[in-house]
Amino acid sequence: FQSILVPGSAASRLIGDRRIAAVTLTGSNLAGSQAAAAAGAAIKKMVLELGGSDPFIILDDADLDAAVATGVRSRFQNTGQSCIAAKRFIVVEKIFSIFADRFAAAVAALKTGQPTERETQIGPLARKDLREGIEKQVEESIALGAQVLVGAQRLPGKGYFYKPTVLTDVTPTLPAGCEEVFGPVAALMRVRDEEDAIALANNSPFGLGSSLWTRDLDKARRLAREIEAGQVFINGMVASDPRLPFGGIKESGYGRELSEFGIREFVNIQTVWMK
Repeated sequence: FQSILVPGSAASRLIGDRRIAAVTLTGSNLAGSQAAAAAGAAIKKMVLELGGSDPFIILDDADLDAAVATGVRSRFQNTGQSCIAAKRFIVVEKIFSIFADRFAAAVAALKTGQPTERETQIGPLARKDLREGIEKQVEESIALGAQVLVGAQRLPGKGYFYKPTVLTDVTPTLPAGCEEVFGPVAALMRVRDEEDAIALANNSPFGLGSSLWTRDLDKARRLAREIEAGQVFINGMVASDPRLPFGGIKESGYGRELSEFGIREFVNIQTVWMK
């Protein structure tokens, strides 16, 4: 195969070329809708892996030490620039304050610096507009009632740095609670019980991944079936594995990548019936 770089303006023409039989796109929802429209017009197969606002659900019987450590990694790995990063931390009220304190302390301890330095845990954002977009989402969320536990400000110096941020008192109507925040910002959301936790997790236009934390694995299996997401990780962070199908539902896309399911997206099934 051959890799080629084309501007976005040429994508529709490329998709429409008769030599192209199927299309897969990983990117923004805007890019996905445009590519899907082009593929639909040409009547071609399409797989979309788009944005996410993954819930990280913590029930009152969770291993809090593991949940905090994994939650920090899941949200802030790659400076939070990941479609499958944990973005909404949905915590049962009984343990909310304990989790929030531990989580905020762990985030405050993260070392920000140049990505070439071995000690760096948080690097810069990829582009200027990404930092500006995150600043706007955070500022609007604060204006509407969110409280800052850590961060919420850009850092001086060369590079598009933004301080690792933890917001609490986030609701589904705030940008931090309903939009994809593509950067180092964690939104803490308080719920009464597991029923409310699942309802809040599903109260999103996205459905890419989800993480559920509980020591009761029977409960975990039951609740996983209720979560509207392409993949649910129990007591772990969402990740892609070539052995398993990967993809989302709702505005996070359709179709699957990886595993035999990903291969099937790009083959045609033929039925031959002989007598």
